[in-house]
Amino acid sequence: MALPRIAPYPVPTAHDVPAGRVAWDVDPSRAALLVHDMQAYFVDAFAPGTPGLPRPVDVAIDRIATLRRAAAAHGMPVVYTVQPPDQSPADRGLLGDFWGPGLSGERTARVTDALAPEPDDLVVTKWRYNAFVRTPLLDLLAERGRDQLVVVGVYAHLGVLLTAGHAFMHDVQPFVVADAVADFTRAHHEQALEYAATRCARVLTTADVLADLAAAREPAGTAAR
Repeated sequence: MALPRIAPYPVPTAHDVPAGRVAWDVDPSRAALLVHDMQAYFVDAFAPGTPGLPRPVDVAIDRIATLRRAAAAHGMPVVYTVQPPDQSPADRGLLGDFWGPGLSGERTARVTDALAPEPDDLVVTKWRYNAFVRTPLLDLLAERGRDQLVVVGVYAHLGVLLTAGHAFMHDVQPFVVADAVADFTRAHHEQALEYAATRCARVLTTADVLADLAAAREPAGTAAR
């Protein structure tokens, strides 16, 4: 019932991003960045990569670090979800039937060092796939006047996708960053992107997010000159 051992696979690129139904732009005055479950327990499930085929989670870590810096530079809130270790059966609920007891010990619950939260970042204790269930996430976004959520992390077809869907159903525009999420397999990764793009979110790349943020910073009329 534990997590599978995840073999390396090629991470989708801009060429692989599915066509979507919306053309939302990431607006730094409206958006928050959600770093989803980048804890040792989930990161360690990925088997070692090779020089020609790195672990997809390492690609995601690199992209998330870039987005984390950009968010800070543009005044965007950064929110981390972390699942607690050693959960009671009552707190674990039906997740225990699918995945067993989950995280065990404080080490497994630590956010990977390359993405450790900064003092001003928000950290939300998470209990289910969906980062909004049994958490204050929706209220935190509303308090900060945020109605866009850029979602990165693991795993794409589980918590990332369900969190994006929940945001959509509460009129928070979700963005899933194709090369800043990772999953069990390339097929799962692609399925998550396809569903998100056609049902509840805008799917884009790290480069797309950076371009949106840069464009938002340009004075009106700059592009026309």
